[in-house]
Amino acid sequence: MEPIDARALISAAATPSATPTGVPVERRRRLSAPALAIANEKVRPAYSPVVITGMARISDFVLISLTGVVLYFGYVARNDGATWPYMAAIFAMTSAMVLAFQAADLYQVQMFRCQLRQFTRMLSAWTVVFLLFIGVSFFAKLGSEVSRVWLLGFYLAGLSALIAQRLGLRSLVRRWAREGRLDRRTVIVGADDNGERLIRALNAQDDSDLRILGVFDDRNDERALDNCAGVPKLGKVDDIVEFARRTRVDLVLFALPISAETRILEMLKKLWVLPVDIRLSAHTNRLRFRPRSYSYLGKVPTLDVFEAPITDWDLVMKMLFDRIVGGLILLVAAPVMALVALAIKLDSPGPVLFRQKRFGFNNERIDVFKFRSLYHHQADPTASKVVTKNDPRVTRVGRFIRRTSLDELPQLFNVVFKGNLSLVGPRPHAVQGKLQNRLFDEAVDGYFARHRVKPGITGWAQINGWRGEVDTDEKIQKRVEFDLYYIENWSVLFDLYILLKTPWALLKGENAY
Repeated sequence: MEPIDARALISAAATPSATPTGVPVERRRRLSAPALAIANEKVRPAYSPVVITGMARISDFVLISLTGVVLYFGYVARNDGATWPYMAAIFAMTSAMVLAFQAADLYQVQMFRCQLRQFTRMLSAWTVVFLLFIGVSFFAKLGSEVSRVWLLGFYLAGLSALIAQRLGLRSLVRRWAREGRLDRRTVIVGADDNGERLIRALNAQDDSDLRILGVFDDRNDERALDNCAGVPKLGKVDDIVEFARRTRVDLVLFALPISAETRILEMLKKLWVLPVDIRLSAHTNRLRFRPRSYSYLGKVPTLDVFEAPITDWDLVMKMLFDRIVGGLILLVAAPVMALVALAIKLDSPGPVLFRQKRFGFNNERIDVFKFRSLYHHQADPTASKVVTKNDPRVTRVGRFIRRTSLDELPQLFNVVFKGNLSLVGPRPHAVQGKLQNRLFDEAVDGYFARHRVKPGITGWAQINGWRGEVDTDEKIQKRVEFDLYYIENWSVLFDLYILLKTPWALLKGENAY
């Protein structure tokens, strides 16, 4: 089943209110006492099982290759000189080992937690690799050319290295499990008999990584249970958005039957803005699809509706891209930043830098660094009043650095050191950013869906001309449209393309005052 096109849905937007002093603040939905108790728990970021198992494969390959090479140069090459067939044999055996471990299901996070079962399978797979190598050497009539001392040493030393490495990995995985870093924090939609059956089916599975936080349901009659198979009802479906912004939620699982299509679509219109996986349970459905249409939570079949964008290795690649490329850009831009700072200091009194509250990933509030472009006594850290053309608050230097976007360069500190910005992504709008006295999320449907990924210094919308002042509905709608396209089509090459196009977009200097 193909994931639903996010741009085809309409999200529910939050609305602002005002304090008695007239200062606008964001209205936050109230949560029930049980939901607040869970939301207030200290939760650490999750580690991706896909990345952990991938790193285990790389670690095994590097460790065993080094073991074989060190033994070869320490014993064989010292006496007989270096020859390439040994190197080829080492890397062939190491590759065969990784494949054998994969076939033996040794690259599963659940297996890393075990001891006896893991080590017996590892011993068997490692032995099979050596027996296979001995068999190939025999039939190729190369047995007399292979050092038996090296081969025995490679077998024993490699096995010892693997055991030591897996003991360390087991300790790490068990610690991460205790800290909740391997849990998939899950909420269930549907507090009825279907929800009870689903929860019991999930809890009955061994080695499950699901942690069910609670159940949400809009119904208040006898069909909605306050306690669903021992799991409390935390609130209504509308509360899930606020709940997922206060604590880590990895999966939203619908227990509703497929026949409840209208209810499901209405709920998805509210939930698709979240950076979480959303699935529809198929364990009670009479209509069956081909097995490949399902993804499974243990033995429970589910249909994928939305997937969290940029996860697992994609997230690692984006992080490395940001830190490495961002660090290089920061080094190159340092002299320019020093000159801009000097010009600001000479032009008007006040600090060189200022911090502004902006929306980050999943609506979190982050402090973004910028060069000061307004007169200090007229600073607007909440961006409650949009800067317009010929705005008298803008200094002489400020007008130049805003037009050329040099005022954004300090955001490289956010990218390289704080990690709450990316080089490329949806631009982080100010928390109180407005369009004609309306907050941006009031002006365009689906606005908060752009916060499903980390914001960036530049983005797809910016290089396509949608930057600067937002004074019409079209401008904010186009920004959101381009941001959603970027999220759905992300790749490292796409990031690189946007980054390379950014200087040309800045030279055009359109809409930036």
